[in-house]
Amino acid sequence: MIPRRPSRIFRSRWAALFWAAGVIFTAVTFIGFGDKESHQAAAMLEDATGANVSNSDLAVLENFVNG
Repeated sequence: MIPRRPSRIFRSRWAALFWAAGVIFTAVTFIGFGDKESHQAAAMLEDATGANVSNSDLAVLENFVNG
């Protein structure tokens, strides 16, 4: 995204605008806009079978690893 001579970008407002649009487009392409459903789904942990993982399950796992 960074050209060889960055000073050339800002000689023209249009060139700077197109460069900034390209940076924003690249960011949206890689990261996306996001939505509430994806954030809620990420907050809920699931095991390999698809069942929700509770805090007691995590405590059992911690005891197994540490003990």
